[in-house]
Amino acid sequence: MKKVLIITYYWPPSGGAGVQRFLKFVKYLNKTSWIPIVYTPENPEYPVLDHSLLSEIPKDVVVLKKKIWEPYGFYKRILGIPDDVKINTGFLTESKKNNFLEKISVWVRGNFFIPDARKFWIKPSVKFLKKYIIENKISTIITTGPPHSMHLIGLNLKRSTGVKWIADFRDPWVNIDYYQDLMLTKSSDNKHKMLEKQVIMGADKVIAIGDSMAAEFTKEYSKDVFVIPNGFDPNDFTEQTDVAKNKLYITHIGTLVKTRNPILLWNVLKKMKDSQTPNFNHIKVRLIGKVDIEVRDSIESMGLLDSVEFIDYLPHSSIISYLKSSSLLLLVLNNTPNLKGILTGKLFEYLAARRPILCFGTHDGDAAKVILNTKSGNVFESRQSSELLRYINNMLVQYNSGGIPNCIGEIDNYSREYQTDQLVEILNSVQS
Repeated sequence: MKKVLIITYYWPPSGGAGVQRFLKFVKYLNKTSWIPIVYTPENPEYPVLDHSLLSEIPKDVVVLKKKIWEPYGFYKRILGIPDDVKINTGFLTESKKNNFLEKISVWVRGNFFIPDARKFWIKPSVKFLKKYIIENKISTIITTGPPHSMHLIGLNLKRSTGVKWIADFRDPWVNIDYYQDLMLTKSSDNKHKMLEKQVIMGADKVIAIGDSMAAEFTKEYSKDVFVIPNGFDPNDFTEQTDVAKNKLYITHIGTLVKTRNPILLWNVLKKMKDSQTPNFNHIKVRLIGKVDIEVRDSIESMGLLDSVEFIDYLPHSSIISYLKSSSLLLLVLNNTPNLKGILTGKLFEYLAARRPILCFGTHDGDAAKVILNTKSGNVFESRQSSELLRYINNMLVQYNSGGIPNCIGEIDNYSREYQTDQLVEILNSVQS
């Protein structure tokens, strides 16, 4: 049996999308010839908590925890945020804030905490893990980011111990959607790019979650990059849930920041309401998770508050029934320069729910490729107002005449078990 040490910031009881990938990898790796060992912070600043995920950790898996210091107390004092309020990921604004103070805090974040606010965990982690790796004969480590400080732990361990190292990118580094919002100086920008290069060139293997990200890395650094997308666990979808009969639910799960504001949908729904479309009152958009104030303002300004239901963050175990009871599943991709490469984790749970996906993105993007290849839904670009209007009207007709059918495309390649088999192949190749 071979041991692999997995270094991850997100681990139960963390909620949200970031925790799912390696929680599921650990679950299925534990059934292979590889023994997973997890290293994660003892006292992290998670945006959301989901204690239901604790039950998914295999009982015999070793989880190492060390304390981390994060500068969020300083950040909260600048913005006047109470100590018990969690800091959101990305650039989500849930209420009106002091724009000047917000800009100062973002500038400090981007230029002083490189690559991110978890940088202070790098040195103590390297010191602890260097000894642990040697004493426990660890043959391989995997780091997963963001936060990309995890990769810098891997880089330093590789240099100091010679251990085999796989760097897994769940999101890009310098090409992430909010990178341009960090207000970086030229020096800080160069440092980010230098660190990204050191990580990608220093790792024995690099994994990306999508074809576009892999192609970008390969083009920039002339290095082969493996692709293992996010996925779904079939065991999460065994419970039978019927599609709701009382409403045509269009459901979105996860955070809606301002760059994911589905203006096209709000415009079309407003047209349908204003033209008194028959049975329009049967349509209900469910937004499950945190919603940016700009998104809420858009909904209110178009007079659609009666057509939208806001539901706070739910445990992962509760999400599945909402997905399966929906008529349509809403996927909104960030309207940012990296739109083509965005392949959000929720897409794959949408696939497993077998309900049609209504995606706002680009026809030549990674997400569109998955949706169209699996015959799981439709993709609309920002200019397709008339096409979207026809589509929703057609869905409303289907709903009222018996219901919108399930999708039955081939999705097995996106199961967590299949993807773990791919990871095992990479692990074996590193050792050989």
